[in-house]
Amino acid sequence: MALLLRGGDYVPDEMGGLRTVEGAEEVLQRVLFQLQARRGSFPFLPELGSRLYLLPREKPGAREALARQYAVEALRNETELEVTGVTAAPAGAGALEVQVSLSWKGEPLAVSLTV
Repeated sequence: MALLLRGGDYVPDEMGGLRTVEGAEEVLQRVLFQLQARRGSFPFLPELGSRLYLLPREKPGAREALARQYAVEALRNETELEVTGVTAAPAGAGALEVQVSLSWKGEPLAVSLTV
């Protein structure tokens, strides 16, 4: 069980505490954090995060293969999780929309982020 994060803030519950998530929702929250964090930006956890932020600099033909490589690298420590597919499409103003398809305990999951 983990605390629910939205926009970088914890979400309060109706009782004055904080909302929690578990199961697939917890996994998706953890995955999204790991994919959005820039790899190497945490001095004491240099392996945390991904290199997806580098994708806009790459040639369009190489982006999807690199996006898959970066996602797999970032999620390597998620033992019950498998990356099953990755797409990277232009999102305007030089940004890319990255969709990552996953399998967690046989259950299909997906996350989307803009880099």
